[in-house]
Amino acid sequence: MAFMKPSALPFNTCDFFGAHSKAFHFFPSQSRSFIIKPLVVEARANARKESAKIRNRRIQKKFNGTPTKPRLSVFCSDKQLYAMLVDDQNKKCLFYGSTLQKSIRSNPSCTTIEAAERVGEELIQTCIDLNINEISSYDRNGCARGARMQAFEIVISHHGFLPE
Repeated sequence: MAFMKPSALPFNTCDFFGAHSKAFHFFPSQSRSFIIKPLVVEARANARKESAKIRNRRIQKKFNGTPTKPRLSVFCSDKQLYAMLVDDQNKKCLFYGSTLQKSIRSNPSCTTIEAAERVGEELIQTCIDLNINEISSYDRNGCARGARMQAFEIVISHHGFLPE
């Protein structure tokens, strides 16, 4: 099959853009005024982690810990769990425990879920020593309830910090 050469189009470019005698202006003349509008880029909605941080700051404004009723703040990363009892009035940390501490992990060695239970037990022991009977708020820092968080919550709920 032989290829046929397409015939030339029957119109010129001047048919689209006007006659050759007219000048094509890219910019308006000085007599015309034009307004340059600024480029407005709207931000997208907050990501899930950012929303959790914003929500956490809003909660911390409402619930502040005192020496007798501290705030329990728990953060659960991909592999570890961190817990703090915070006295917000005096800006002091009354207790800090994590699944990374050698005193919790070492004897006998255990998994992170068992270490989270041990952090809860150590938290309860510290509360008994400091005569703390209740907490002002339980702050999960926007973290979901995974296996480590549930193991920690079960231990502290038996002490009466969380409703069962």
